[in-house]
Amino acid sequence: MANKNGGSEENAAPFNMADLGTAVLSEEDRAELVDVIKNKLQNLAGQSEFLESLSPVVRKRVTSLQEIQSQHDELEAKFFEERAALEAKYQKLYEPLYSKRYEIVNGVVDAESVKSEPAEENAAEDKAAEGMLVLKGVPDFWLTAMKNNEVLAEEISERDEGALKYLKDIKWARIDNPKGFKLDFFFDTNPYFKNSVLTKTYHMIDEDEPILERAIGTEIEWYPGKILTQKVLKKKPKKGSKNAKPITKTEDCESFFNFFSPPQVPDDDEDIDEDTAEQLQNLMEQDYDIGRVVPNLVLLNRENAHQNVSNNSIV
Repeated sequence: MANKNGGSEENAAPFNMADLGTAVLSEEDRAELVDVIKNKLQNLAGQSEFLESLSPVVRKRVTSLQEIQSQHDELEAKFFEERAALEAKYQKLYEPLYSKRYEIVNGVVDAESVKSEPAEENAAEDKAAEGMLVLKGVPDFWLTAMKNNEVLAEEISERDEGALKYLKDIKWARIDNPKGFKLDFFFDTNPYFKNSVLTKTYHMIDEDEPILERAIGTEIEWYPGKILTQKVLKKKPKKGSKNAKPITKTEDCESFFNFFSPPQVPDDDEDIDEDTAEQLQNLMEQDYDIGRVVPNLVLLNRENAHQNVSNNSIV
């Protein structure tokens, strides 16, 4: 394709970032900015060729459509801005409710019924409580809530349940620099790992779309012999082998706690082939799907709460 000066693109002078006064940028940032500008110029050139191929009457109509689209984009930008402000406002209003939930679930305070229950039901519950051990809070609250979610239930192995019984709270928070959100999982002291908080952070290229850039998870400090993301296999030695001891092999296994070791995109995309890239994309989408459902975990409904109580104790 010919450029504006009549020369070919191959003979065109290289783009010089110094002309834009960007000497403060790193070489990587400069290269990225050059790519963005080139893509923009190519898109504009393509649009210009398309318009020139139209008749004057149709070209005028298409121009009007472009103006309508621009007006729509401006309104959409205001919508996203106001939505973010509204979410921030209500997030602050939610906090006292989340605090009350934490206190009740973990037995810091006892619950006061919002609605008075019938005397017959209270009497029946009092009678059922006689002679039974009374525990604080709501045992296995978060484990039960997670298992009641279809997406999360598939990620939780039987081995995971022991550790997830120590989960005290989950918090979601929006982050602004870079854009995205994070999830904090608060754990009581447990025999599986040292961490009191496990965090998963999602960085978004465009939070409103949204497009995931990358995810970062806390490195879990496992206690010896308690790594839930690995399993130890023991094989008997071959007959006639001098070594009579079993052969021990460690391999990765399915676990919810793999959630904190998300798939990572290589710095250089050229290092991976198409099949590997597709597999990586699927893993990232699966990881993001899990991250999206965690904030939507709701309070246990009445049926699940009573089932939880009957299986453990009277709250």
